[in-house]
Amino acid sequence: MEVTKFTIEEGIAKIVLNRPDVYNSVNTQMAKELQTHLDRCKEDDVRVVYITGEGKAFCAGQDLKEVMGGDMAEAINKSVSEKYNPLVSRIYHIEKPVICAVNGVAAGAGANIALVCDIVVAKESAKFVQVFSNIGLIPDSGGTYVLPRLIGFQKALALALLADKVPAPEAERMGMIYKYFPDESFEEEAWNLAVRMSKMPTRGLALTKKAFNLALNNSFEEQLEVERKCQMEAGCTHDFAEGVMAFLQKRTPDFKGN
Repeated sequence: MEVTKFTIEEGIAKIVLNRPDVYNSVNTQMAKELQTHLDRCKEDDVRVVYITGEGKAFCAGQDLKEVMGGDMAEAINKSVSEKYNPLVSRIYHIEKPVICAVNGVAAGAGANIALVCDIVVAKESAKFVQVFSNIGLIPDSGGTYVLPRLIGFQKALALALLADKVPAPEAERMGMIYKYFPDESFEEEAWNLAVRMSKMPTRGLALTKKAFNLALNNSFEEQLEVERKCQMEAGCTHDFAEGVMAFLQKRTPDFKGN
């Protein structure tokens, strides 16, 4: 039985973590299914990727039952190498915008899977927690890379060391996430965001994502060259021509995603 749900609807690839009885904790099967779904999302019929969870939690992180007993250090090494690193790398590098709709607690690797996504929205009652220090581990799944870049070094390190719970409104305030929505309207508003992005110029969004990611480690001059190259590529797309024509004709553009 599958432990995720995957559908494509009008250009939106919806991926749902579906182990609600264990707060969507990640086991090997779930990790493999998520990797497969993200590979499918590379195809042209997908305009935006939407990731969320089933039930009360988004993701509680690693299913610890899989690393108990035997050589636990080797089990953790295998888990990070084969499950989490390939998963978050796919999210980070995929040439599509990725929205994460955090419907409940996001803990440990679950928090960092969410935060590596391009736009993160959350239910008002959701919480984020870097729970690793409670069991003597360090943040993985890109946490040590993404979190300091989102909220600053001092705050990120403190959250990692202390494992403080961060409510969604505070996460928005500190720049950890894009926005939170009231619980009663969360699903509708988060999905509307995906619908909006599915009608936008997908290739231009992908190049914007690429440029921002490269900027994290480039010099100013290097980044100017990245902008030039990406702008030239964007200028060759159908959607650029359509956007200009629609502007001149004072109508809504009909973007095709290429």
